[in-house]
Amino acid sequence: MIRLATREDVGEIARLIALQGFEIDGTNVAAVWDAWQAEGNFALVIPGKNSLLGVITLHKMTVLHRPKPVGRITSLGVDPIAQGQGYGRALVEAAENILHHGGCEIVEVTSHERRQDAQDFYRHLGFKQTSFRFAR
Repeated sequence: MIRLATREDVGEIARLIALQGFEIDGTNVAAVWDAWQAEGNFALVIPGKNSLLGVITLHKMTVLHRPKPVGRITSLGVDPIAQGQGYGRALVEAAENILHHGGCEIVEVTSHERRQDAQDFYRHLGFKQTSFRFAR
């Protein structure tokens, strides 16, 4: 069952995001949680018996060059013990549903160039590469 994440989930959210190669822990997530939510971000989680099985973090933003808001998947993590069971797909579908019902014209996702597995996953779900992202 997918549900909205709460502050009580921050330790598990950090664990799942760290599995993607990010240096993060529950203290970091707890410190920014309120400001992160105030900026329009939210997360969906899949609870397991003793831990979260998956998390997806989302942001809805208004940009000047589009007539409707853009929804962005900012992170997706599924516990290795739960991978290959459809949890990632279910989280993406739930995210798209919420973002589209929230008025978003498109849903986009970024993936680090080293994360070929993630890129393959998103392509498998029908996402298409539409741009390049540059950072400094």
